[in-house]
Amino acid sequence: MTEGGNAGRRSRSAVMIFDRARAAVTIAGICAFLDLYAPQAVLPQLAESFHVSPAGAGTTVGVCTLAVAVAAPFVGMLADRIGRKRTIVTAAFLLQIPTILLIFAHGLTEILIWRFMQGLFLPAIFSPMVAYVNEEWSPAEAADVMGLYIAGSALGGFAGRFVTALLADHFGWRAGFAVLTLITLACAVAIWAWLPAGRHRAKAAVKAVGGLEGLVMHVRNPALLATFGIGFAVLFSQVATFTYVNFHLADAPYSLGPSQLGMIFLVYPIGAAITPASGFLIRRFGRRQATSLAVATACAGLLATLQSGLPMIIFGLALFVTGTFTMMSAAMGFVGQAAAQAKATAVGCYVCSYYVGGSVGAVLPGLLVWHVAGWRGCVALIVVTMLGALGLAWHAWRRERSFCAAE
Repeated sequence: MTEGGNAGRRSRSAVMIFDRARAAVTIAGICAFLDLYAPQAVLPQLAESFHVSPAGAGTTVGVCTLAVAVAAPFVGMLADRIGRKRTIVTAAFLLQIPTILLIFAHGLTEILIWRFMQGLFLPAIFSPMVAYVNEEWSPAEAADVMGLYIAGSALGGFAGRFVTALLADHFGWRAGFAVLTLITLACAVAIWAWLPAGRHRAKAAVKAVGGLEGLVMHVRNPALLATFGIGFAVLFSQVATFTYVNFHLADAPYSLGPSQLGMIFLVYPIGAAITPASGFLIRRFGRRQATSLAVATACAGLLATLQSGLPMIIFGLALFVTGTFTMMSAAMGFVGQAAAQAKATAVGCYVCSYYVGGSVGAVLPGLLVWHVAGWRGCVALIVVTMLGALGLAWHAWRRERSFCAAE
């Protein structure tokens, strides 16, 4: 074998590893969001079965996001200490336990218990993965890879809802969770096989700054605090929208059933297809300008859902998903840049705020505006929240160039 042949073979091998790494990042996004929102498409059915209000049914989503918020900061510190891949793979396999137990749950209380346990494992997948992306790729490449991760999360979010809704009409929601268990297991195996261990070792970061010290350092960073607030607003808006639009469409004149409501989540693959372009928008126009475009797109989509025609509502939801996923990509990428040390801890803090927003978004619109103004009131509340996030972005991300230069 000639030297040139050996070089060519090494080059092809490097490309294969590179592609597998990106695929593993995308699959991690699918795995992390597959189970998180799975009950959302059958909330009207759950509300009727357990004789609870829309806000009560929304707790099946809110309790999971609350658990994510509780666990996220601690998971970040753990990943900074023992390593990214080890944390991600272990959590992906352990996630099978509560998902299996959901299949055999009797009553809403048991569902809430196992949903809370699911939420405890989920941040151990996505918090270290965000830190991993920002460590293993250059800032320019990381924006593109983060777009793949967000696209994977969109596909996972869609698949979880769609599978549950599709099977609910024919076999009940338990069959949906059984299938999700198998898909989650396949994702865990793929991540274990394809994700490289990583060039950057967590212990070096821990020696430089301890877990609690890193947590205090991040909380004292105004730019990071504002970004945490943006994360809160993004998931508040997503969960509020897709929780209460289901009740809106289950009512007359639409009267959609579970499988039909599940089809609504086909807008998620649309967002998944477009989101990888967010990396280009951020590089080309800057994070604040890209976020402005994203908020405008999302708000326009929400306003479109106020029309009476179902096709226009679906189109509006597709615009909304595209805008919010771009916002998510911009915020998560900034966290990785702004945190000089203990990146996984910083991501954990972001994830905590993000999922507190999701928990509030699942319940607050039902308590505050749903019974007074219906879907129109929810839209107004969500638009105000997103405009507030845009204000935080313009205030916090003024020093983006200096963070990029420091990388």
